[in-house]
Amino acid sequence: MKHIQIKILLVSALFILSSTGCKKILEEQPRSIYTPEFFKTEAGVLGGITSQYAHLRYIYGQPYYYNTLETGTDEYTYGQSADQNFKDMDMSGVGQITPSSSRSDVIWGVAFSNINTASGIIENAAAVGTISNALIAEARFFRAFDYFMLVQTFGGVPLDLGAGELKFNTSASRTSVRNTVPEVYTKAIFPDLIKAINDLPATGRVTGGATKTLARLYLAKAYLTYAWWLQNPNSIPTYPASPRTDPDGHDATYYFQQAYTTAAQGIDNPGTFGLENTFYDVHVGGNDRNKEMLLYADHTQESEFYNGAIISGFDNEQGNGKNAAVWMVTWNYTVIRSAPNPDGTGSAVSSVQREAAQPLGRPYIRMAPTIGAFLNTFAEKTLDSRYDGTFSTVYRGNWPKGGTSNAVLYNANDMPITPGQPVLSFLEYDSQAAGIVYSTGANFPGKSYSNVGAGVLPGRADFVIAPSGISRIVFPGLWKMGVYRTDNGTGLGQPNTTSTRPFKIAKFSEFYLIAAEAAVKGATTVAGKSARELINVLRARAGKWKFSNKNNSAYVADNSAAMTAATPAIVDLNYVLAERSREYFGEGQRWFDLVRTQKWGELAGTYQIGGTAYGNHTPVTVTRTIDNKFYLRPIPQAQLDGMEGTAQEKANYQNPGY
Repeated sequence: MKHIQIKILLVSALFILSSTGCKKILEEQPRSIYTPEFFKTEAGVLGGITSQYAHLRYIYGQPYYYNTLETGTDEYTYGQSADQNFKDMDMSGVGQITPSSSRSDVIWGVAFSNINTASGIIENAAAVGTISNALIAEARFFRAFDYFMLVQTFGGVPLDLGAGELKFNTSASRTSVRNTVPEVYTKAIFPDLIKAINDLPATGRVTGGATKTLARLYLAKAYLTYAWWLQNPNSIPTYPASPRTDPDGHDATYYFQQAYTTAAQGIDNPGTFGLENTFYDVHVGGNDRNKEMLLYADHTQESEFYNGAIISGFDNEQGNGKNAAVWMVTWNYTVIRSAPNPDGTGSAVSSVQREAAQPLGRPYIRMAPTIGAFLNTFAEKTLDSRYDGTFSTVYRGNWPKGGTSNAVLYNANDMPITPGQPVLSFLEYDSQAAGIVYSTGANFPGKSYSNVGAGVLPGRADFVIAPSGISRIVFPGLWKMGVYRTDNGTGLGQPNTTSTRPFKIAKFSEFYLIAAEAAVKGATTVAGKSARELINVLRARAGKWKFSNKNNSAYVADNSAAMTAATPAIVDLNYVLAERSREYFGEGQRWFDLVRTQKWGELAGTYQIGGTAYGNHTPVTVTRTIDNKFYLRPIPQAQLDGMEGTAQEKANYQNPGY
């Protein structure tokens, strides 16, 4: 039998562990190639291990890959400035996912290269004599992590990269076969994660390092995902074709129980991790490496080398290692204009300047949130802090930082505003928009202000837009992922560089949602950890406020009792998924959630959004075509082009329908 190749990238960055004072950091040094001999040295093992962390930057924050996980879901659609990278993923007739256009290609080479490095460490590190099992377990975790990402995205993928299953390959191989989904889980993902839990420490070797808690989270999530795959409630095809049976003879019920039990163990054995006191604390800039964060792709404003991208000047989204995801979901608020004259006339002033601040950042307008996100997912916005802690909804004047000296400008209803006051606000509820008057175009007749087609309400100096009035061109930004810098001084800072914040990948909070989902699917629960009780831990936290982004001021409130009382007596799957969206909106989890539970078509098959022009505030219902084949992404065309084999062999390698 001829085997089809998986191209292995043998060139990657080497990273060396060092210690500076009492703070452990990961220090990077480039190297061209890894060999078995290299992994038989202490420096080689440490370097290979640290490269495992570095590869996360090539995936998380990469804007085109981020788009594949959000566009086309009930959270996001394409924005006014979207190119085909984004339109293709929307499934709404404006583009088509093909092996050439699918931006899931981002993870293919990166993941397999990292898997190969991990295998090199696992095979050879013991020969050094000074390498602990805990250190090798970090490589095991990342090998499982990458295989888990791949199997969710593409279905079955190769375990043999040219030297045998799960073996380190040192020579370019043009042949391989795709293993089945059960083989990937039972041969690679589960064994590596179980071993990692046994061998990893409770406290990370370095800040952000792999731990028992992290490995346990991914084992619970893998069990949950595999249980759904075995159950296959909507008869979604798999590839390579395989019976939905487990090699070890277990059924879906068994794995739902394993998911629940493992997640419950994670909650009961948190190590150094736990929930932050408020949802705001989880996402506020400057607190990114908090106790809730189990894994992140790290960045820094202190060094371009360690950041993986420039830290000053004008960057673009192209290139590896950059965190440009939040640009994609940021609208061009800098178009907003206020007037210098009391009658709303005169040479219009850009009253909200582009600034390196968490509510602002660099606009790209490639992706827009759906109206349903505001009317349905975040229907409750007063008690639940997660809406305020997720979105930028009030855009405040900062024109003096851009060099405009006017002490006062004139805004909606010809009313005066001063720096720091709201210029444009997105209302929380449609009920607040009674009497709203929108301009028919960008501006009101005879006025030089607004410029973005916003509305006015009597007595308000800020322009307003109702939740049902958002469009592909004007919409709330994603505050939770907004830029954060400490070097702005009194100016606008560096808003044109990619984000220097870590990209959050895994949180302790997910233990509660994994266990709740497994419980909904029939897992036997223990006292205090029913689906409702687990969900209510997070809902109670969501009811606690310490700061109001809308008002830009401290706000202390405890709505926990009201939040938990409002939880349905019987929690169903759709409610768990809604809670997942409220917790992780815009963080790149949604496509995986909808595919795992086979709820993609039901929850995201239609959506509402306004048009692409300023002044478009009439919701349009859009229908998506989500065929079963789309539950797997296509094998990248570049991979197929590099294969050795006949056209039929390559066709057989590709997922059906592509």
